[in-house]
Amino acid sequence: MREALFIKKNADKWQEHQHQPTDDPDEQAERFITILDDLAYSKTFYPQSKVTRWINGIAAGTYQKIYQNKKEKYSRLGSFWKTELPMVMYKHRNVLYFTFGLFLLFVGLAVWSSIQDFNFMRNLMPGLVERTEKGIEDKDPFGYYRDNDKFTMFAQITFNNILVSFIPFAGGITFGLVTTWNLFNNSMMLGVFQYMHFAQGIGWESVLVIWIHGAIEIPSFVLAAMSGYIVAKGLLFKGTFSWKDSLMRSMKDAIKLIIALIPLFCIAGFFESNVTYLSSNAFDNTANTSLPVWASILILVSSLSFMVWYFAIYPLKVAKTQAALMADALPQLMTA
Repeated sequence: MREALFIKKNADKWQEHQHQPTDDPDEQAERFITILDDLAYSKTFYPQSKVTRWINGIAAGTYQKIYQNKKEKYSRLGSFWKTELPMVMYKHRNVLYFTFGLFLLFVGLAVWSSIQDFNFMRNLMPGLVERTEKGIEDKDPFGYYRDNDKFTMFAQITFNNILVSFIPFAGGITFGLVTTWNLFNNSMMLGVFQYMHFAQGIGWESVLVIWIHGAIEIPSFVLAAMSGYIVAKGLLFKGTFSWKDSLMRSMKDAIKLIIALIPLFCIAGFFESNVTYLSSNAFDNTANTSLPVWASILILVSSLSFMVWYFAIYPLKVAKTQAALMADALPQLMTA
């Protein structure tokens, strides 16, 4: 059968499976068996065709629908963190790589610009540069992390970070333009801020102090930008979906990611308001209490390792597990 005839014969059925899902378990199983037959035929005769990828996507979506209807031993919240969010990260892993690449590019640009012209830092962030320089002159460069009202500091930092994270997410609706501008500004500020401390001879001290909370906070802002690019991807690359369906699907995935960032910003806010200043005291001989350098390194490495593992490595494992479950389910469904 020619590919054009194959598509013409089955296109309406595939469209129905894709855009008119059913909650009837028997019909789901029947649809799955039918789509698997079509997929096997298409892979045999048109292995490199776009229609094969389309059918494969429909089959995967049908299987996920069946799997979600099974009785889970985990709560909805547990399922979200264990499977749902990692699958979102796996689905959009190329968006993650793209976002992180832009982040590194912008940070590198900020450092390079600061090396070329030291006044670049002062022009970009005059208030922060003056505050930091004054702190260095007073031999207390990290004094702004010290606040007696730690709860208020925690609440303000956390609320501000959560609020700011919605900007790149919402910016996705502008085809990613606002998202890119927000990522550019945040990355440039980070690059300038970090280089400024190295230029003043306290670079490694700043790493051990600032990245106590930054190891979670900075990757979270990168993930917030990723959520905006997911929305933009839904607008720019709708595939076989309508514009509305493509946007709604991408928005759903992006919202899941934004929701996941809320507890991470809470943890980062706690570190910044309660732990960061203790780390800075390790470099102040007059401080009564301080966090040992080894403890700062442990927190930093543990936090950064968790962010890399959960958002980049663990999704690959979950996707592999889901693929194995799907393969195991095929014989049962074929005999249903």
